[in-house]
Amino acid sequence: MNAFSRPARWLALALTLVASPALAASGPPPDYILTNNAGLAFTSPDGATKIEQYMKDGGDWDVKWQAWVRRGEQMTELKPEQGFGAGFRFTSDSQWLVRMQKTGSGEQDLYLYHVEKGAFASATKKPLSNLAWAYFYGRPETKRFAKLDFHISANLMEGTEEAYRSLGMDWPNNRYLVISLSGEYDNHPKNVAMKGLGGWRCRYDLETGKFDVPAMFAKANADALKWEIRR
Repeated sequence: MNAFSRPARWLALALTLVASPALAASGPPPDYILTNNAGLAFTSPDGATKIEQYMKDGGDWDVKWQAWVRRGEQMTELKPEQGFGAGFRFTSDSQWLVRMQKTGSGEQDLYLYHVEKGAFASATKKPLSNLAWAYFYGRPETKRFAKLDFHISANLMEGTEEAYRSLGMDWPNNRYLVISLSGEYDNHPKNVAMKGLGGWRCRYDLETGKFDVPAMFAKANADALKWEIRR
């Protein structure tokens, strides 16, 4: 046997072990602390998945949050890191997860995740809220709707777990999400206290990745386009 064969094999094995993903540390960095706020902890309907949120306070208002999925001994971070804690909602089959992410005062984005190879991963290349806003501004009746200035928020309507039967829907389970869009303008008439978009709804199909507006949303959506509060 070549005198260098055995050391070379051991070196190759050592390098393989170091590079092995299975041995990589899983979990938040040590300077991120698990929040004790029970309102920021979530469990999937099947009980197999828990959402844990960790915070790092760097001082001078430099606060960062990470959300992690725990499935047994495995932990996976739900990207991206944010400046606030978030709310989460699962579909009833525990295969889809929506993150309701506060981004500022009265403002919120949505992120969509799906179970892939036993772990939750991003289901869309862009935030789900970005896709919803693009759909809103791409429709014939809304493409000339003025851009909103503040309190811009995409909200996931309650009812995901029961296919929105509480809204009177008869949809298949684990198929649709109902998203509500809202926001306000800086400039409006003096006799108006607030003006903007007041909860315009659309539906997202988890199976096809497409948006639509069911007929029953039409009247409320027309009113949402004219939303204002007079002084």
